[in-house]
Amino acid sequence: MEVGIQVNCEDLYTARQWKVCQAFATFVARRTEAGKVQLKQVSPHSQMEQMEYSLAAERRRMRLIHAEIITDLLSSSTAQLGECQEYQGAVAAERTRVESVELVLPPHANHQVSTFGGQIMAWMENVATIAASRLCNAHPTLRTIDMFHFRGPSHIGDRLVLKAIVNNAFKHSMEVGVCAEAYQGGEPLRHINSAFMTFEVLDSDGKPRTLPRIRPEPVDGKRRYQEAVARKKIRLDRKYIISCKQTEVPLSVPWDPSNQIYLSYNNVSALKLMDTRSNWVLACEKNKVRLYTLEENHMLCFKVEMHVNVAAEQTFHLLSDLRRRKEWDPHYDECEVIHQADEDDTLYRVATPSVGKGAKGKDFILLASRRKPFDARDPYLIALRSVTMPTHPPTVDYTRGEVLCAGFTIWEESSSVTKITYYNQATPGVLPYISTDIAGLSSSFSSAFSACSHFLEANKDSLPASVL
Repeated sequence: MEVGIQVNCEDLYTARQWKVCQAFATFVARRTEAGKVQLKQVSPHSQMEQMEYSLAAERRRMRLIHAEIITDLLSSSTAQLGECQEYQGAVAAERTRVESVELVLPPHANHQVSTFGGQIMAWMENVATIAASRLCNAHPTLRTIDMFHFRGPSHIGDRLVLKAIVNNAFKHSMEVGVCAEAYQGGEPLRHINSAFMTFEVLDSDGKPRTLPRIRPEPVDGKRRYQEAVARKKIRLDRKYIISCKQTEVPLSVPWDPSNQIYLSYNNVSALKLMDTRSNWVLACEKNKVRLYTLEENHMLCFKVEMHVNVAAEQTFHLLSDLRRRKEWDPHYDECEVIHQADEDDTLYRVATPSVGKGAKGKDFILLASRRKPFDARDPYLIALRSVTMPTHPPTVDYTRGEVLCAGFTIWEESSSVTKITYYNQATPGVLPYISTDIAGLSSSFSSAFSACSHFLEANKDSLPASVL
């Protein structure tokens, strides 16, 4: 199970509140004599709870693939990560090594005589802070903890051996690797915990100070040095992807295999967040196709909703293949697969016609992320967003357009009736194609989605085509 944790601080004199940190903790139930414990399913009661419930499944995907991303980055050429460099005046990593031993006493354990996870985290942070301070000769500030992993339990009477060392130091931050091992009596050490903690040193103005560089130890230091670079790249990719806002230009972010999982997560979560909004305004309805709009934070969003007499799974397969969208959508002139990342993520180049006399058409490089339902309370999802790829730069024949968030949610209402909702955040590249519909001057949306309905019903018995 996943538990979301948010810590806020409050000033009782001014009533000001601010967020201190946020985390997601994963728990497992202990096996009994009868075997694994089957957990009861959580029942979301609001749209926001439903969104978090659904996003928890996306975060689980990220956790499961995190180790593979690190491995792929390390096995690829050093062009992405760079060589292990020698810096003048660098501090030897061995100088930062810290080791301490703690005895687990009854106050450190819960009613199951297992050591509190928070107590182990506190001890690990202590040794990591000392290791970091040996590099910078100052008081470091903890910024992030990356993949704190409880590998096994410890109990009252255990001795915990806590080890920390600075893996790498960058301009304003350093990564400290920490592990905890447990033993009792003469038994061998058990590796029970590990984590990677990122520290900064702040000056009197609260700004990060420049840090000394590290010289890796000869035995295993180069591996830890390179892995720290890979983890920093992943953190920066994730931060950039998640922080991109509608007002930022460009809206697109670079795609490469190392940031695929975070782009996919952000793609799907943005669509799910749009699906939870409830203040949509019905702009017009024609031929049982409804167009809704929403103006929020200086942003225009729209959605199109309709029902079709086609099974939800077949609808999902037909709409997932963007190459077939030109069969019903007049806004799709061309569509080609650029790269099949995996079963759920595909990169397309889409070309659209011009909207004015003498104007150029637009083209888009889109990441399509598809998801089957997590359970009966979840829809099928096809999320779209723009990315950039060095292999497909803008050309003179087209104006490069961008899509921040778009896609379909597909709900199964019965075995043969499906509700389809199409969402789009109207970026400057998309707005010219739908502005007349929103203004009520045309009904091309109705014609397009009526054509979509006919397309789905005409192909409801066809087998899904392979993208590869």
